[in-house]
Amino acid sequence: MTIIGVHHVQITIPKGTEQEAKNFYCEVLELTEIEKPLSLQGRGGFWLTLGNMDVHVGTEDGFDRYSTKSHLAYQVDSMIVWKNKLSKLGVKIADSIAIEGYERFEFRDPFGNRVEIIERKK
Repeated sequence: MTIIGVHHVQITIPKGTEQEAKNFYCEVLELTEIEKPLSLQGRGGFWLTLGNMDVHVGTEDGFDRYSTKSHLAYQVDSMIVWKNKLSKLGVKIADSIAIEGYERFEFRDPFGNRVEIIERKK
């Protein structure tokens, strides 16, 4: 019996902010929305696909997303392109602690979720 990979990760956004979140995740970060199973559609939120993994965006109130180190890390092939794109949109960029073999930075999405952008050095 072996764990063979990560199927999905879930982040949360405040209830009632789905359209704003779709704009950010689908338009700014260029992720693709996929249909949630019918049995889960009444719970709010939406699902995204990225390579061989999904990102589930659920809704949740009463949670301080700024008080946690929990985060997603998106691996990219051009960190500087993403840093420039997000900066131009007014997203506050924060430097990350260096990790050998990688370049990376962090930001908070419009809902307070911590997001990391990481690129393997060539």
